Formats: sequence, structure tokens, C-alpha cells
Amino acid sequence: MRTFSFGKERLGEIVLRAGQAPQLAVTEVAKSYGATVALERVSLGLRAGEVHALLGENGAGKSTLVKILSGVVRPNTGAMQLEGASYAPGSIRDAWRAGVATAFQELSLAPNLSVAKALMLPTMQRDRLGLVSPRRTAEAAAAILARYRLTEISPIADIASLSLAERQRLEIVRALDRADKVLVLDEPTAALPDVDWLFELIHEATAAGTAVLYISHRLGEVRSLCQRATVLRNGRSVAQVDLADASDSDIFELMVGRSETIAERRRSGRIEARTALAVRGLSGSKVRDVSFEVKQGEILGIAALDGQGQRELFRTLVGLERMKAGEIRVDGQPVHPKSPRAAIAQGLGFLPEERKTEGIFPTLATAANIVLPILQRMSRAGFVSPASEGAAAARSADAVELSTRYLGFRIAELSGGNQQKALLARVLATGARILLLYDPTRGVDVGTKQAIYTAIEGFAAGGGAVVLYSSELPELTRLADRCLVLYGAQVFAEFAGEDIEERALVAALTGHASAADAALSGSLQ
Repeated sequence: MRTFSFGKERLGEIVLRAGQAPQLAVTEVAKSYGATVALERVSLGLRAGEVHALLGENGAGKSTLVKILSGVVRPNTGAMQLEGASYAPGSIRDAWRAGVATAFQELSLAPNLSVAKALMLPTMQRDRLGLVSPRRTAEAAAAILARYRLTEISPIADIASLSLAERQRLEIVRALDRADKVLVLDEPTAALPDVDWLFELIHEATAAGTAVLYISHRLGEVRSLCQRATVLRNGRSVAQVDLADASDSDIFELMVGRSETIAERRRSGRIEARTALAVRGLSGSKVRDVSFEVKQGEILGIAALDGQGQRELFRTLVGLERMKAGEIRVDGQPVHPKSPRAAIAQGLGFLPEERKTEGIFPTLATAANIVLPILQRMSRAGFVSPASEGAAAARSADAVELSTRYLGFRIAELSGGNQQKALLARVLATGARILLLYDPTRGVDVGTKQAIYTAIEGFAAGGGAVVLYSSELPELTRLADRCLVLYGAQVFAEFAGEDIEERALVAALTGHASAADAALSGSLQ
């Protein structure tokens, strides 16, 4: 394992720590896809009972390493050992049988399955005749849910009916139940409104001797859970960090090869401009009597705990859910979006919650994914020239700092951060005047986050209006000119300018208006 010391030789060679045999050892693993090198001589070691962080920018090789550990893909070269024996899984089931399980960032639960089937496959419970027993399978799944304190999820519910946070928890539980030796958690809190449940389960797992590989861009979480971290950059393991000895700026520099900071934005508060979007008395499946306005050049933040109607609000605005009452006006004109396509025609651009299932077309090239909504505008006699497609995709890619070299790749081959950039580029390509962005930086690294922030701010500076929901309060305090708090499927509080402060938002998120007022006055300690 490479040790890390801060000084001129900080990117020196890997050395093994004497007397500390790892539970899982990865030695000089490499993986290429044709001429594209995804991993090059990556090494790391996990100790039993340790939570070890894996850090790196999007595209650094983390996802490829996770797939190799999980048996999804095989490395071209290198070796792995599990408890001193050779470990070379050829499938996810091979990894499970060896006691290695992964909760993937891009959730892997099939939406058409029940919770019980998703948890139990491939070992379904059977009756005395050897036939699959739905009752016994549901009972076994209920026992697993109870063991991991998820009794609010019914074993007979369909995966498709669950919220993103519930699916994230279920993904984690399925991995925990199979991870006797190594648990891999890939951005596990990206969709979780509360991390305490997960952290308790991690501590229980490590107390039982399980090694945990924890992948997150949230350094606060990493520091609270992990003592050591391995840093990847450009497909290589560049350092092992003792986190107590490394500052955040040190880690950013290792990840990107330079110092990386996110500049603060001076919020302007209430903006005097024409109203771009007006919503009056909007009610739908889980929203009640919601009203707000967004001005041209304004970024309106939406803060809410999980399940407060924010998802349904965005989906109703673009016609994915039925509006039961209320009115939507764009530039003063009433609109009635019946579908995302109709919303695009009316000037609304929507970035959805889940890029894997709601955003990307995985088998298509990145360029094709970006220009899909505008193909009809670009066509001549039913044909679109490759040159026109490439030029349009390149213009939008440039706006989000997505390298044009990725445009010819299948979008499924891109890192999660670059996929997210491509989806934002798609929204911008439509020429939308109003952006509806649902958690646009979920699970992306600091560099990608900065690129997305720059694109959002540039859009607003050009007169565009933005409605932004984020599960990260620091993102709202940084970006929003005004911020609405949803509670109980209604607008509960509104903050503007310098009043958008984390303590006040937290108080309002939990329905405590007086506490929010106290936080703003400075009396909340």
C-alpha cells in the first residue's frame, strides 16, 4: 500500500505496512476498453473492521474499480486477494458467494420487481414441493428489513413505487446482508436525507469484522467515518492518505493535481425583473396549494426533507404528473404542459432526479443524448447530418465544461459526473428560458460541481430563470437568490439573500417557524 507523507515526495512509490495483512488486497490492477485506459496499476488494501475511503474526481476510475471488485467486469492485468486467497469474481453472484457485496451509486434494483424479490434473488424461499413461495419469500424479506431497521418499507411493494431515498436504503440493505467480508458503498448518501441510519449500520458491520470501502465526494462524511483513504487520479492510485494528517485542500490537490476551491457567490436577494415563471395554487398528487414566482435572472432554491412534495412539484410542472388545480404561467402566458416535450416547447427545461433511469439513453453516443430533444429542429427532409449533430452537441458540451472527446463515446461509458454534465448540456441545448433542476450535483465531485455551478450562474446571468432543488443545504446557501422551504407538501417558509442561512433552513425543514426566525436573529445556538 502506498503511504502518504506531506512533502516533496508525497506521490512516491507504494510500500506495504509491515504486520498489517489486509482483508482485501488489490495489486496493480489495470483495465482498458480498447484504446481507453480506465485503470492503470491501481493498488489498495482494506483491513478487517476498517472503513477505508476511495477518493477521486469523476472519471478517475472509481466506478471501474468498484465494478472489478463486484465481479461486473474483469481486469486486464493485476491481482486481488481476499483473506490471503486469490479473488477473481466473474459475476456479482461470485462476489456475493465470496462475501463481497456492493451498493451501487447507479441503483441496480429492477423497478418491476417487488421489494421481497429484489432482496432475496437469486435465493428465493421455496415450499415443500420445491416451488417458489411468495409468502415465505415476503416473510424472509420482512425479517431482513426489520434487521436493518427499514420496517416502513413493505416487502410486497413494487420497487417502482418507492422514493429514490427508499430505493437507496434498499440497495444498501441488500449489500449489507451479503457482505460478510467486504462491503463496497458507492456514494451511499447521495439520495439519503439522513445519514445517521447508515452510519449506525456501518459501525455495526465493522464491529463484526467487515471491511468497508466508502466512496463519497462529501469529505465531512469521509472524515467522520474513515481513518485512511486511497486517492485515484486519471486511473491511477496516486496516494494513501492518513486523513488526520491531510487538509481538505491537500486532498483536492491530490484528486485533481492542483488546488481546487469553490468560489463563493454573492447573492443578490430579491431581483427586480420581469416574471419568467408564475405558479398559483398548484395542487397535485403530493403538493397542495403551492404558489411562487421566479424572475428573469433569478435562481430560486427549493429546500425540503425527503417526501415533502418536491419531486411531485417538479414533475407536475413538466407534465409528468397531473395538475389537479392551479395555474402555471410562462412569461405571463398560461401553459398546460402535458409532457416534457410540451414543456420544452413552452420554454421549460427539466433535469430529472435519477440520471440512470430517467435521463440517459445508455446505448447511444453522448452527442446523440445531448441533441435528442432538438433533432426535429435540425432535420432536413427527415435526416440529420452528423456534422450538424456534432456541432450542436459541442456547443452545449462547452457550456458545461464537458470535453468534446467524450461526444463519440456511448454515454454509459462516461463517469457519473460527465453523464450529469451531458444531461445538463441537453437541457441547455433546447433553448429553454426556465431551468427546473432536480438535485443537479448529486454524487458528483468538486470539480464537476463547480462546472455545473458555473453553467447555472451563467444561464441566470444571461436572463434565464432557474428553479433548483438540492439535497445539500450549502449548495442552496451558495447559489440561491431566494429559497423556499417545503414542509407538508406546502410552501412553509421563504428566505432571501443573506437570510438564506443553514441554521434557519434546518429549523424550517423540520416545521419550526419560530426556530427559523430565531436562527435569523442570531439567537439560535
